[in-house]
Amino acid sequence: MLKLKHEFLKVLPPTIFFFVILHIVVLIRSLMIKGSGLDMPESASVLFASMILGKSVLVADMLPFINRFPDKPLIWNVSWKTLMYACVALLVHYLERLYEYWKEAPGFIDANALFWTSINWPRFWAIQILLITLIFMYCVIAELARVIGRDRLKRMFIGPLPVEQPGK
Repeated sequence: MLKLKHEFLKVLPPTIFFFVILHIVVLIRSLMIKGSGLDMPESASVLFASMILGKSVLVADMLPFINRFPDKPLIWNVSWKTLMYACVALLVHYLERLYEYWKEAPGFIDANALFWTSINWPRFWAIQILLITLIFMYCVIAELARVIGRDRLKRMFIGPLPVEQPGK
């Protein structure tokens, strides 16, 4: 039970982060397309995707090549991890768009051809740039937490937590 609690607490920060940023991305994409905001199915799919991404980050962080530059200035690891996570984000973004076309096409190859000919590339790359920027922010925060410690970063960001008085 303690192991489960420990794993849950480790997966919670990246999951919350991705839940928020994916909602931002979906909201921006929705405003660019329809101008109507979010609807519930999109919000539910964002929750599911953020849980997957949160766990994926933890799994990726266990891979030996992901923390490639631990003794160099932080920008090395931040840049490397941003590149790795951005490649995954690009693939997921591409597959997500491809799935929409696959519903209309008879097969994968036809869906891919339809996707390449009819996608709004400026919008696709605008969303990708937004994702990369947000992933970079996540990597900066995660690397700072790794170097100075999560508790110290939390105290620096939100201040010291109130000390509980004995007997209360």
